[in-house]
Amino acid sequence: MRNSNNDPKSDQQRWMQQLPDALHSWLDGRRLDEVECIVADLAGISRGKAMPMKKFAKGDPLFLPISIFFQTITGEYADLTDMEDQWTESDVVLTPDFGSATAVPWSGDVTMQVIHDVHHQDGTPVSLSPRNVLKKVMAEYDKYGWTPVVAPEMEFYLTKPNTDPTLPIEPPIGRTGRQGVSRQAYSMSAVEEYGTVIDDIYDFAEAQGFEIDTIIQEAGSGQIEINLSHGDPVHLADQVFIYKRSIREAALKNNCFATFMAKPMQNEPGSAMHIHQSVIDKKTGRNVFNTEKNEPSNLFYGFLAGQQNHLPSVLCMLAPYVNSYRRFVPDDAAPINLEWDTDNRTTGLRVPVSTAENRRIENRVVGMDCNPYLAIAASLAAGLLGMIAKDTPRDAVGKDAYSLPHSLPRSLLEAIDLFKADDDINRFFGKEFCSAYSAIKQHEAEAFLQVISAWEREHLLLNV
Repeated sequence: MRNSNNDPKSDQQRWMQQLPDALHSWLDGRRLDEVECIVADLAGISRGKAMPMKKFAKGDPLFLPISIFFQTITGEYADLTDMEDQWTESDVVLTPDFGSATAVPWSGDVTMQVIHDVHHQDGTPVSLSPRNVLKKVMAEYDKYGWTPVVAPEMEFYLTKPNTDPTLPIEPPIGRTGRQGVSRQAYSMSAVEEYGTVIDDIYDFAEAQGFEIDTIIQEAGSGQIEINLSHGDPVHLADQVFIYKRSIREAALKNNCFATFMAKPMQNEPGSAMHIHQSVIDKKTGRNVFNTEKNEPSNLFYGFLAGQQNHLPSVLCMLAPYVNSYRRFVPDDAAPINLEWDTDNRTTGLRVPVSTAENRRIENRVVGMDCNPYLAIAASLAAGLLGMIAKDTPRDAVGKDAYSLPHSLPRSLLEAIDLFKADDDINRFFGKEFCSAYSAIKQHEAEAFLQVISAWEREHLLLNV
């Protein structure tokens, strides 16, 4: 961060000018007290360091141990057999992306958070950093003169505080003093039931300069969906990363929890992060999914085919936990296969109704428990591989896709095996990332197998 004349004040003025307008508006002349320097780990958890503004302004190098990318969701460390000197825990270098800086509006102090890029000490990108993984995919598109555009949809549940993990999760108490009930999709009354939480989410989003396209009540009890405006994949992944924390804080402020588990309640639908995807020609600015005659292009069909051929292999990046696979059940707003169709919500790949120039493909497989950087990267990579190979998809299904066989992997372990076996995916993401990611997911899956569930005690204890 230092400049050539080693003038800290001049250097601070330069990076302060790079901060987004929304942050300047939120500050409104106030002095920053604290800066949170953050990165997303493989689970999408925010990790980093907080420091006084005076220390951050000095521009001293900032380091974290690379082992933050070895941790499982339980906080344990996976053994990465293909990584030399894993346990030396060498430091990696954090470089602030000032364009990503946002307010921390729930903090008692005047605080900003800045997402950092992660490099080795020789300047090469750390391949295990999820943000770097997505940037690598963006660079591959750039080689062909293309720029992908995405729009994520975020589904999550508001719940009663759950401090005992042995007890089932329950819907929250709303303003009426009653627990919410399910199957009230698009109900405005249901949204208003949790109006104070929604108001705080809006306030936090405004302070952070984020645009919310729409907020709706989903089918589950206390289940909310927030749709984001389309844009640059890295910027949108940054938003989802920060939104998750913001929504949790808004919920806690109102004495409830927000959960992004894929299937938090047994008899309620799961939560997805549907991704709307299109690709723009950098020279012309036109959507490459559309021909000059306003018909679907070969690249559109290639992208679809890539999704059908490779999404099963990256499903462990889209559905990264054992709980994720409980979501894929018929007739519950989640796909069970990768058929495609126009305006058909039973399919894994849906082509929404739109104008020809806005033709896009919605990936409905992704769970809200994903790391947004990795899920968007995996989905775009699958589509790109199909475009490059000029693959052809299966015909549009033209009917209820739930009437067809369940063809998605049934478990995390099955998904990991497919991930390891796809040579195209392994070449695309690189040996180091693929080996480390599969080892971490394997560790989590096997740890879950050590747990004896209530179902086993109820049905097996005295009957087998």
